[in-house]
Amino acid sequence: MKVIVAGQGYVGLPLAVRAAEVGHRVIGYEVDVHRARQLAAGHSFAEDVASPRLRAVLDSGAYSATTDAAALGGFDIAVITVPTPLRDGVPDLTCIETCARTVGEHLSPGATVILESTTYPGCTEELLVPILEKASGLRAGVDFLAGFSPERIAPGNKRWSFEGTPKVVSGIDAKSLYAIKGFYDGIFQTTVPVSGPKVAELAKLLENTFRLVNISLVYELAMLAEPLGVNVWEAIDAAATKPFGFTRFTPGPGVGGHCLPVDPLFLSWKVEQELGVPFRFVDLADDVNRRMPDYVVQRVVAGLDKRGRPIKGSRILLLGLTYKYNATDLRNSPSARVAELLIALGAEVRGADPNVQDSDIGKLNVPWVDPSPQEVATADAVVLLMDHTLLDLGMIEETASYVLDCRNRLSGAHVETL
Repeated sequence: MKVIVAGQGYVGLPLAVRAAEVGHRVIGYEVDVHRARQLAAGHSFAEDVASPRLRAVLDSGAYSATTDAAALGGFDIAVITVPTPLRDGVPDLTCIETCARTVGEHLSPGATVILESTTYPGCTEELLVPILEKASGLRAGVDFLAGFSPERIAPGNKRWSFEGTPKVVSGIDAKSLYAIKGFYDGIFQTTVPVSGPKVAELAKLLENTFRLVNISLVYELAMLAEPLGVNVWEAIDAAATKPFGFTRFTPGPGVGGHCLPVDPLFLSWKVEQELGVPFRFVDLADDVNRRMPDYVVQRVVAGLDKRGRPIKGSRILLLGLTYKYNATDLRNSPSARVAELLIALGAEVRGADPNVQDSDIGKLNVPWVDPSPQEVATADAVVLLMDHTLLDLGMIEETASYVLDCRNRLSGAHVETL
């Protein structure tokens, strides 16, 4: 089949490459000219798609990347994987709307359109389908098929592969579900059909809301345990020995990435708009999460004060700047907020992360350095935000004069844990 994957980001590219590998003829449609050229040259930015793997499907002719909408004509399946950010707490669906119009203009009878972009319950049927119908002049469920299947991308996850992660699928009617399930059955080891797009949309938001609420719970516990004189990490370890009824979550400097700081707020917004009531769990969890970088900075200030140094003029080294362990992605990383707050207090802040690509270094507004023994030794405070494999934790433990360890990986008299 001719498959269009509209949006070649961290969600779309792995899907496009996998679809090409299983035998589809895939067009990766991308409006970012630089990214499209990068992909067409065989250079992958996504850690889950190595460049040799990308080049293999390019060389075979099974995959191509383009900015030319004319290449969409005659598709059998179109999957929309464009960004859905929040703007001042309100979902920005501009990319879905624009992409739906483009896809609709090339929609032929018998084709199928699938939305994977995270959104609120009802978006597929209330927003996507009407745009497709208007742009194409065709009728959903009669002339073309449509549905929603939420992405479950987990960059760097070694336990669950892309194709090994069960895939929730839905359709606007039985015929759409049959077609969509059939497509994904050829890509994923397991598909999980549900009764309709609203259920699939809510399931995606539930997954990430569950994580945000529980992570924010341990964040607040960490903030409360320290002044109570309790080691929150030891308490978590003890609780995790319970073989039922408990899921382990651990503290950190804040959540980041494309899901947790964003997706649950889609649900909160929809509940407020539709029902006129707040989703209190999400609102509270979001508030706790947003305060976590501030707490990290408070701990750095207090740690320096105990050592007779003011924060102003102190040299601070931030280590591990991506939002996730062993990831390369800086999107919505709490490290940006930590750096911003420290700079506002007059600190001399430097950042180091061996995982971040050179092209992304400018996204964090601090001087970039190598995490060398000299940099660690000359810092008045080292803040371990993410404990990547490529960081020499033993050297940091031995060399730094003061460390705030946000991951509970170091020990010693000069080390404080979050």
